[in-house]
Amino acid sequence: MNRGLRRSFVGWALASLAVLCAGAGLMPPARAQSAVPGVPLERRVKAAFLYKFLGYTDFPASAFADATAPLTIGVIGADDLAVELARVVAGRTVNNRTIEVRELRESDAAARVHLLFVGGSDPQRVARIVHQALGAMLVVTECDNGLQLGSVINFRIVDERVRFDVALDAAERNGIKLSSRLLTVANRVQKGAQ
Repeated sequence: MNRGLRRSFVGWALASLAVLCAGAGLMPPARAQSAVPGVPLERRVKAAFLYKFLGYTDFPASAFADATAPLTIGVIGADDLAVELARVVAGRTVNNRTIEVRELRESDAAARVHLLFVGGSDPQRVARIVHQALGAMLVVTECDNGLQLGSVINFRIVDERVRFDVALDAAERNGIKLSSRLLTVANRVQKGAQ
């Protein structure tokens, strides 16, 4: 793809994300929309969505040590996304809580985090990590059949756009409640075990 075409695609993709998110009040932060050298557009979009997911998720009070404890995001298998996400959340808060991003290894899957992003498309690896992720409440994946593997939210590419599916049963099992505003912009909402 030549540079001019790539730049127009990047602009179109970001504009599409802006329209999708604005319609639901899920606008990613402006900083996520500027071009960042070395981080693919898809990763930048997903990082912006992960940040926004926090604001549309009700975590139980027991998920925090105290009123000042941060919201913690763990990232496995996507170092570039973790770097971008740390940049996106820098200096921001959600519900008066700071946000902490931690790059984790597969062996750290059981770490206590509020949101765990599992990168990669290998369903066996993703299933193994998701099943070990007992310390995570909002598990987000990006592989085929991610919801069937146990994630709460799974990213998909639909018509060249980053979209996401949601499993309400997984959210309920993990003790979290997702806002109806988030559900209205989901590509698909799965209400029961499938």
